[in-house]
Amino acid sequence: MKFSITKDKLVENVNHIMKAVSSKTTIPILTGIKITASHDGITLTGSNSDISIKSFIPLEENDKEYATIEKNGSIVLQARVFSDIVKKLPSEFVNIEVDSRLMTRITSGSSEFNLNGLDAEEYPRLPLIEEGNVLHVRTDLLKHVIRQTGFAVSTSETRPVLTGVNWNIQNGNLSCVATDSHRLASRTISIDADENAEYKNIVIPGKSLNELSKILDDSSGEWVEIVITESQILFKAKHLQFYSRLLDGNYPDTDRLIPAESKTDIVLSTKALLQAIDRASLLAKEERNNVVKFRTLSNEVEISSQSAELGRVFENVDIQSLEGEELKISFSAKYMIDALSRIDSQDIRISFTGAMRPFLIRPVEDEGILMLILPVRTY
Repeated sequence: MKFSITKDKLVENVNHIMKAVSSKTTIPILTGIKITASHDGITLTGSNSDISIKSFIPLEENDKEYATIEKNGSIVLQARVFSDIVKKLPSEFVNIEVDSRLMTRITSGSSEFNLNGLDAEEYPRLPLIEEGNVLHVRTDLLKHVIRQTGFAVSTSETRPVLTGVNWNIQNGNLSCVATDSHRLASRTISIDADENAEYKNIVIPGKSLNELSKILDDSSGEWVEIVITESQILFKAKHLQFYSRLLDGNYPDTDRLIPAESKTDIVLSTKALLQAIDRASLLAKEERNNVVKFRTLSNEVEISSQSAELGRVFENVDIQSLEGEELKISFSAKYMIDALSRIDSQDIRISFTGAMRPFLIRPVEDEGILMLILPVRTY
């Protein structure tokens, strides 16, 4: 194998692949990156037990030449070392040549590295996915959905299914829900799918979606193709294939957690509330549970918190409307900040059903987003 490639393009694609490479693996070859040169371009592959990523670099695109290939072939190189080397090479071009003993020579400017390679035939094959029903989602929309739901997954392995985001697809709608049993985030969007396409209880690891979001480029107005099987999901974007395993187990029925009616409804500015809670949390953080108190007054709400060592903070925030009973409630500042910072709407509606019942946060203009938080007992 012998080829030359621009350093920037190589570094960009190696960075994508590194998200799927784990140093903690029982299969030693998976600590490597597989590099394949063929007549139309260069393919990089990385994999661990959860995700696999395949990234393709064309020889040229949009009148830019990225690579020239003298001899086809493939090799597996130790990922961490290869990644560190290519980032620090001195010239804008990198030459890679593999001999019959799998010794890989990497040259750039006056720098030369010789790495021991592994036989690419030993590298596990990626899952073969039959492309039946293909779903299409705009890249920027998919990234929004991941950002607005993935933060609420559980980080505890006691209930593995809660470390994932639950996807349900029917009637051309994709509904995504995540919960760690103290809070919940839900987003529903319409997608380009076959009318008969129906998938229930697809649970995708939150970590997988997070890594996918980092490498999707939403600046170009592209679409992502999604293919779902019994145990795998495949996301195909331009020059990129991202495979993730699905989590086993039944996701809890979260619909029953969402209160059907409320006793107090408040409409106020998202930004004003977020900033007030952020300031109150400066003292709340010092306490073990980071709790902020929230109390309705006639045309404003009072946000307060206190720390036994540091002192107290009070702040009033104007509200646009208040319907129903007066209310005092306490909640985790972190959970509230997480939820509010992911709502892009100018104003929100918060619906309370009592001081010890979960409350709902929704953007005023968008019924597709819903956040739920359980309060904390302090009053």
